[in-house]
Amino acid sequence: MFTSVKAFEGQQYSTLKRQCLQSGLLFEDPRFPAIDDSLFYQGNRIGRVVWKRPRELCEDPHLFVDGISAHDLHQGQLGNCWFVAACSSLASRESLWQKVIPDWKEQEWDTEKPESYAGIFHFRFWRFGEWVDVVIDDRLPTVDNQLVYCHSNDSNEFWSALVEKAYAKVYGCYEALDGGNTADALVDFTGGVSEPVDLLEGQMATDEAARNQLFERVLKVHNRDGLISCSIRATTVEDMEARLDCGLVKGHAYAVTDVRKVRLGHGLLAFFKSEKLHMIRMRNPWGEKEWSGPWSDSSEEWNKVSKSEREKLGVTVQDDGEFWMTFDDFCQYFTDLILCRLINTSYLSIHKTWEEEVMRGSWVHRQDPLRNRSGGCINHKATFLQNPQVSPRASVVSRAEDVHVTGSIYINSRCVFLRKELKEGRYVIIPTTFDPGQQGDFLLRVFTDVPSDCKELTLDEPPQTCWTGMCGYPQLVTQVHVLNAEGLQGQDSNGAVDPYVIITCEGERVRSSVQKDTRCPNFDIKGLFYRKKPKDGIHIEIYNKNMIVDTFLGQVILFSDPNERQEQHTLHLRDKGSRQDNDLPGTLTVRLITSTTLTNI
Repeated sequence: MFTSVKAFEGQQYSTLKRQCLQSGLLFEDPRFPAIDDSLFYQGNRIGRVVWKRPRELCEDPHLFVDGISAHDLHQGQLGNCWFVAACSSLASRESLWQKVIPDWKEQEWDTEKPESYAGIFHFRFWRFGEWVDVVIDDRLPTVDNQLVYCHSNDSNEFWSALVEKAYAKVYGCYEALDGGNTADALVDFTGGVSEPVDLLEGQMATDEAARNQLFERVLKVHNRDGLISCSIRATTVEDMEARLDCGLVKGHAYAVTDVRKVRLGHGLLAFFKSEKLHMIRMRNPWGEKEWSGPWSDSSEEWNKVSKSEREKLGVTVQDDGEFWMTFDDFCQYFTDLILCRLINTSYLSIHKTWEEEVMRGSWVHRQDPLRNRSGGCINHKATFLQNPQVSPRASVVSRAEDVHVTGSIYINSRCVFLRKELKEGRYVIIPTTFDPGQQGDFLLRVFTDVPSDCKELTLDEPPQTCWTGMCGYPQLVTQVHVLNAEGLQGQDSNGAVDPYVIITCEGERVRSSVQKDTRCPNFDIKGLFYRKKPKDGIHIEIYNKNMIVDTFLGQVILFSDPNERQEQHTLHLRDKGSRQDNDLPGTLTVRLITSTTLTNI
């Protein structure tokens, strides 16, 4: 189930439990003691807290009572609806909660073997690329003999309170969970990838086509065991947890517990009727305060659905915090959606398989610009390219110095997500903080259709090796920028061509993507070459992409000198081999920059 699991703070569950059973003492966690420091970092604000074990709160404690469900959770005196909402989503996925709550049968209270109880539990969370196993004792904070924080409907069910305690230990204390990001918790529970969706920016309330497309995405994530959360954005302090007339609450995280296409009608008519309603079910972590509009628990709209369909959907008429809405109404009221996908990287799957690259890096501030790795965002043009750089399929040794930038937004969040469809080409991923000089570690995960073979670009010039004396060391660096071609020979039946260009220098090659149906392509491709033989030419060839064999359209051969002042050249295409003195149709425009200082370009 896990490729590797790391013991959090070095505490081994099996070892600690065995020691407790041998000594006859219940476990007391020295790393997360039953004191106020484990509860607060800004001081006690709830009065005298008494830590009690589950057996001191009820006669017959259990991890689970009648299984696990989203209804088991109720938020306590902590503003951690984001965490409770994520737990509600987790509870609906057995394959996922069994990762977070491992060996649950072994951890469950055994009434037939009370001597096996040691007051110790362990839970697992995915933290920055690895699963960590977190050990806790079962002493829980109470006031007036009631659990202060997350608790279950059943007074003798404790899985939610114990998971919350383990999560608080990872964060440092319970109060550290007061206010957070649901996306973080969803990733911690699954190791998945969280994608935020801005429903306002996407105009989902008014754009029917976009809304239907989004529903299909949400349905796919749900059907493939992903976790989903949503909220209504609060724009002022007064808006936080303000209840709307329709029963929904602003600034509050909801768990999405089901997504369906609901068939309308009764009997055979419903079976043959093509009309289906896009529906979504949510749960309020408070366990109450539901949507009161169309398709709420007791609304007359449910008469349009057969009894068997209602039972299949689990419709109940009670204020338990769970309710259905149409996706249209959902997009009308909710502003933010979080889709946590479990990215499929298995080759033994009927679904789309992704290639994953995982890299760790650091932002480190140094005075030397060539060694600085903390350059800030692109607003800081002088230092931006001093950030770490990662290149999928890196084919050059140097770090980027001339890039077209597209990127994710900067946000005060632990996770940042970017989905981008890119044409074939050479790219550099530049992880950055907003301001220069900020230091820290980061984890970069890249998912692609084909293997990307990501490498960090760490060198600003070719390295000196033991072979340098024999094979030589570069004397020049040349940047070749192929801008465009004009008037190429029309070889295809429609009189056009599908051209691409190849730049070759001293055995190194850079190839452009194919331009479709044009005799005047804008290639806009660059290659950087470190040259040991300055007198050798740089070859630029243009080919027409065909089904079987690509055909030659022409070439130019360039010689670049660092003293040459003319950078841009427009040249006639020539033939190759013994016919290279012959002109061919078309011209090629190229810009060259050459320097004897290898770090200049």
